[in-house]
Order: sequence, then structure tokens, then C-alpha cells
Amino acid sequence: MEISEWKQRIEMEREEKDAFFKTPFHSPLSFNECQAFKGLNYYPPDWKYRFELKLQEHEIKKTIKIEDTKGSERDFLRWGEFIFRIEDMDCQLQAYKSLPEDERLFVPFRDDTSGKETYGAGRYLDLETGRHQTLEGIWIVDFNDAYNPWCAYSDDYACPFTPPENWLKVPIYAGEKTFTT
Repeated sequence: MEISEWKQRIEMEREEKDAFFKTPFHSPLSFNECQAFKGLNYYPPDWKYRFELKLQEHEIKKTIKIEDTKGSERDFLRWGEFIFRIEDMDCQLQAYKSLPEDERLFVPFRDDTSGKETYGAGRYLDLETGRHQTLEGIWIVDFNDAYNPWCAYSDDYACPFTPPENWLKVPIYAGEKTFTT
């Protein structure tokens, strides 16, 4: 994929998401917030935060409980981990599934921007089989696609917290920033 094509895809997806957020009855925003909505805040697309990584799948898929913002616990399968380098620092992120047959990996993370420039509880990546994989089955982990959970916009939603094992010690200057009205 060419960088210009990649950047164009990201910008188009961001425009589509802004249009969705502006539409009452679908948006996580209140009706009044939809009326005043000017768009979400993002870091500019940056190719250095896009990785093609092999998933180091765990032999034994342990179930872990992750608390959500409403105080409930949810079960997730610890499916595998991604290992990569950012800013000369070795990093790893766990990927989870709700059910073994899920086609999607859930990768919540916090980083050094959390609570400063980005949502304090962390951001999410959803990686779908096929869409986020190369023909060779390598996963495309693109932090430019990182998004805030819906609980960042409204207390009406319950969102899983990022487990401490996915707290990165480096800043990820990619993806969605903190929402401001």
C-alpha cells in the first residue's frame, strides 16, 4: 500500500466517523452535543505508527476478567501478543477475544499520552481477520486507527478498562485524541 493511499483512507474514515457522530440517535453524543459537534480531534496520520506484526498466539488461552467503567467484570480470552519497537523501546500488547470463534482481536492500550492528550482510561484498536491482515496472515497494527471508547463521550456506556499489561511506557502520537465539546 502506498503512503498516500493509506493516508487518504484514514482521512476518509475520520470524515465518515465525524458524520456518524453528528447524527442524533446513532451517535454516543447527546442531541445537543450532536448539534454543536465540529469533529473529533486526531493526531495527523503518521506512518511510523503502522506496523505489520506476527501475532504470538498463546498456546493456552487464559480467561481474564477486565473491569468496565460501570464496575462490572467482563471475561476475555488472552489470545496472543504483539511485540514491536517504538522510540527505541521494546513494547508488547496483549490481544483479546470475547469468544474463541470471534474474527476480531480487541487491543486496548494506554500510553504516555493517556490522561494528557488522549482519553485517560486508554484507547482501543479492533483488528479484523482479513481487513487487518496481509495475504501472508501478518497483522496490520495501525495506531492511527486508535479510537476512544464510547464511555469517553457519555456516562451512558460501560467500557472495559485497559489492563495494566497493556500500559505502554511510550507516547503514541497517533489516532484519536481527547474529546472536547
